[in-house]
Formats: sequence, C-alpha cells, structure tokens
Amino acid sequence: MRIKHLALVGAVPLMLFSCVSSKKFKGLQSKYDSLNNAYGALQNDLKNCNGKTATLTRDKSDCDAKVAALQKQIDFLKANNTQALKQLEDMSVISSSQAESIRKSLDNLGAKDAYIQSLQAAMAHKDSLNMALVQNLKGAIGNLNDQDINIKVDKGVVYVDISDKLLFATGKYNVSARAEEVLGKVAQVLKAQPDIEFMVEGHTDNVPFRRGDLLDNWDLSVKRATAVIRILQNKYGLQPAHMAAAGRGEYVPVASNDTKEGRALNRRTRIVILPQLDQFFKLLEHK
Repeated sequence: MRIKHLALVGAVPLMLFSCVSSKKFKGLQSKYDSLNNAYGALQNDLKNCNGKTATLTRDKSDCDAKVAALQKQIDFLKANNTQALKQLEDMSVISSSQAESIRKSLDNLGAKDAYIQSLQAAMAHKDSLNMALVQNLKGAIGNLNDQDINIKVDKGVVYVDISDKLLFATGKYNVSARAEEVLGKVAQVLKAQPDIEFMVEGHTDNVPFRRGDLLDNWDLSVKRATAVIRILQNKYGLQPAHMAAAGRGEYVPVASNDTKEGRALNRRTRIVILPQLDQFFKLLEHK
C-alpha cells in the first residue's frame, strides 16, 4: 500500500510539468501564428507598394523619352533654319537685317516651344499625382463592390462616386454607420495631402420627391452633401476651408432614368478632387 502511495505522489509533478509545458506551447504557438499573419500582411503591403512604384517609374520614363524626342526635333529644326537663313543671305535673297529679324522670330518660337514643354511636363506630373491618389484611395477602401463605390480620373480630375444604397436609407440624409467607416478611409487619404481641396456633390434620380422638411430632389441632394461634409469635418478632422458642398438634384445623370438600374446609378454622392488652378496660373505667369 505504501508503494502505491509513493508512486502516486511521484506521478503528480510529472502531470503538472506536462500541463504547464502544454500551456506554454499553446501560448507560443498563438504568438507564432499572430506574427506569421502580420508578416504575411506586411509582405502583401510591400508587394502593392512595389507595384505602384514600378507603374510610376514607367510613366516617368515614358514622359522623359517623349521630352527627349521633342528636344531632338527642336534642335534639328533650329539647325535647318539657321542653315536655310545663311543660304538665303549668301544668295542675297534677303538682307542681313531681315535675316536677323527672322532669326529673332525663330528664337522666340524656340522659347515658346520650351514653355509648351514645361507645361506638358507639369501636366504629366499632375497626371502622375492623380494616378497615385487614385491608387491610394483604392488601397485604403479595399475590395468594396464597384457598384457601391467607383474611383476614377476623367479629364485630369479625380472622382469618388459612392452609391445612395451604401450611404443613405431611401429618402433619408442620415449617413449609415457602414458608410461612415468608408468615409473614414477616404478621409485618411485626403488628410495625408493637406493642400487638396474637394467638393461633395449630392445627386438623385428624377422621381419626384417631397417628405417632411424636404421640398424636392434639390433639397434632398443638398442635405446629403452637407451630411457627408459634416462627418468629414467633425469626425475625421478635415479642414472645412478645403471642402465645399453642392446639391445637383436630378440634373447631372450618369445613366437613363427610364430603368430601375439607371435610377440606382444616378442616386449617388460624388467627391470631386478639385484641380489646383493657382499652381497652373503660376506657370502661365512665367510665359
């Protein structure tokens, strides 16, 4: 009997040691899984950043190649013009003063060409910045359905279209909780570039509307635009001086209002990233 008792007493520490080791192992395994998941996420972010960098690098290389080709054409034309003037002067077809006048005119044309090239380079730079902004917005928002949100560049302007279905209940202008999260992701990208100014536009379909304090679609579109503006200002800290709200009613449709699908597309809120015209006009001043 005493032997059994001693055997039992000896087994207890072994069981306790096994239990503690198992707990430690599970804890370490959990930490390893967390670190492994974080590593995978960082690897994915790095891959996305490398992809964006490669795209921008290709765009810059294309622009540089175009500028170099244009400069070669200008140099070639200048050389031919100088040679032609010399031949005309030698043949006494034109006088020295006339040749000098033509030469000055050609130099002015060269200056104009250089100015045009600088404008083209500035526009190419702006287009690259717009594409980078679009990529950042898409990356921040993630895999949201394209029917709910659409980000695009059109004629040098960045547009973010958010569907009525995502933002508001039918006939309402209170922003949904899910939509506030999406606006927060958009705000994060815009806040990183404090010089950006933008306008929030409300759009509706053409179905007549009147309810409570809302008189018509004009009223509804304005209320929805200002509701989004207030969230961007009050909840996410964007500067009110850099924002504007506008109601467009039913008058700027993107699809036909004759179908249910078309009307759904027309009911939207659009964030328009405004072009920085002051910088463009500064370029013009150096003409």
